[in-house]
Amino acid sequence: MSDTRKYDIAGIELTDDRYTVEQGFIRNKYRALDADGNTVLKGKQKMFKMKEEFPVTDADGNEVFTVKAGGIIDVAGNYLLTDAQTGEDLVVLDNDYSLLQDTWKIRDATTEAKLAEINSRGAMVTVARNVVPFGGWIPHKYEITDQEGTHVGSIDGQFSLRDRYEITIDDASTVPKEPVVAAAMVIDAIQGN
Repeated sequence: MSDTRKYDIAGIELTDDRYTVEQGFIRNKYRALDADGNTVLKGKQKMFKMKEEFPVTDADGNEVFTVKAGGIIDVAGNYLLTDAQTGEDLVVLDNDYSLLQDTWKIRDATTEAKLAEINSRGAMVTVARNVVPFGGWIPHKYEITDQEGTHVGSIDGQFSLRDRYEITIDDASTVPKEPVVAAAMVIDAIQGN
């Protein structure tokens, strides 16, 4: 069992096991809701930046963390999650892009050790989303696993006009919860869903 507390973000405390991430009416603007429907995080992709950047605030508008691309136009690459209050780099969201499966690894920013993995479920669905006209309307479904490959949760896309994801974390003892919720927002924005 790993100690996930070192990946806690100073400005927020996510204690629920279920969250909803909703895309705003404006593309690449997101909010995360707790199980009671209260906004806990809000994020918006900064436009016209050389490197993609996603500052994320709490419900009151205080910046809590930033996710920034490692390179220019980094569709399949690394995205660094930095705590806004401490300035500490916490995790890297690492995208292994494929037409058959979307795979995201959450790694320690310093040691690069894998902490969790988020994989799309179903190669046919992933291919359809990428190739078929209007494939972007097909909701994503992801499985969250820990560093050993054991199921710890899921991210389920809901069919709606705006992208909406239900995040369920069945066992947060081995995966850092805040980076998983952040990843759901960033994955949707980066893949242009």
